[in-house]
Amino acid sequence: MKSYYTYTIYVVYLLFCLLITSASAQSLIRQSTDDRNTPLQQENGAKAVSILGEAHYLDKDDLEISSSDYKVSPSNQVTGMRSRPPMSYSLKMESFNTLLQSNNTERYESRPFPVGGYNWSLIVYPNGNREDSGSGFISLYVAIDNSTLVSSHQEVFADLRFYVFKRTERKFFTVQDTNVWRYNIFKTMWGFPRVLPLDTFRNPSNGYLFNGDHCEFGVDVTIHTPFQRSELFTVARNFPNPRFTWNIQRFSTLLGETYFSDVNIQVHPSGAVTGEGRALSMYLLLNANERFRPYEKIYVRAQLRVLNQRASSQWRTIERPIDHWFTGPGLGWGYDEFVPLADLRDPERGYLVNDKLMVQVEMEAISSTRYFPRAL
Repeated sequence: MKSYYTYTIYVVYLLFCLLITSASAQSLIRQSTDDRNTPLQQENGAKAVSILGEAHYLDKDDLEISSSDYKVSPSNQVTGMRSRPPMSYSLKMESFNTLLQSNNTERYESRPFPVGGYNWSLIVYPNGNREDSGSGFISLYVAIDNSTLVSSHQEVFADLRFYVFKRTERKFFTVQDTNVWRYNIFKTMWGFPRVLPLDTFRNPSNGYLFNGDHCEFGVDVTIHTPFQRSELFTVARNFPNPRFTWNIQRFSTLLGETYFSDVNIQVHPSGAVTGEGRALSMYLLLNANERFRPYEKIYVRAQLRVLNQRASSQWRTIERPIDHWFTGPGLGWGYDEFVPLADLRDPERGYLVNDKLMVQVEMEAISSTRYFPRAL
């Protein structure tokens, strides 16, 4: 009896050890499987959450797979037709329906192509990307090769324009987004889940499938890099002394063709060009010492005046505007026929009093442009 009892205890002990071993093995297998699945989650669009400097991946139930890092709005998408082919990459297929009917081929990924120092791949989902709400559509994406990123913190901003050839019009249907796409090691693929309805694409009369089973896709990848140079254009409107008045004495004795004031007013007492012998010509000059860079322009808005020196309701100050872009120092802008000489010399009008002529300029605006070798 004692031997039978000892044997029974021994059997129960063995069964208990087996249960513990089995539970440990399952835990170990589950842990190993989870470890292998971690990079797969990253590839499928898992978003990283940085906590105390460590990368943690969301569980599958918490994943939100999207074609962009913002909610894509139809208003952000721009579609159109163009005759020019894609610049970055073209993918021609001669067996699209075969690919479409495959149960083991969810997507087709092109060979890598270089743009902007990075390697990219064009990805086509013939039946649509189900994980991005693209079922029943042609889905197109572009993926970046992680190995071409310099560091794990690097981000690449790119504009994407996708192409689908339409044989009936000899043009390409295009789709793009008004926003740029942000690539990094946590998000390596961006694009559109709903480029064209699959029924529309497969209908031969629409021209996307031609010669039985042929089609063509393409993409333009444009890398956004910070600009290297910049300029700052400003216009000054407030001046401590905006008016300058020039009193020209003994006007009738001036026999020369041209006279200049201290503030760059040029006067021709007997007229110039079309006003020669008939009118007073007056111009505003840009300072001859003004420094100009290549292609630079300076905008000036001012008022040129011949002042009426008498209080008269009938004859008033003659005023003419200056609104001009100056392209070099010493150049002038004004009027060949500012005021007829007959009106100027009429003593009743009050422009020439005691042989003195008063002319004036009032500055209203003048621009300046500053250039910088880098971003502001």
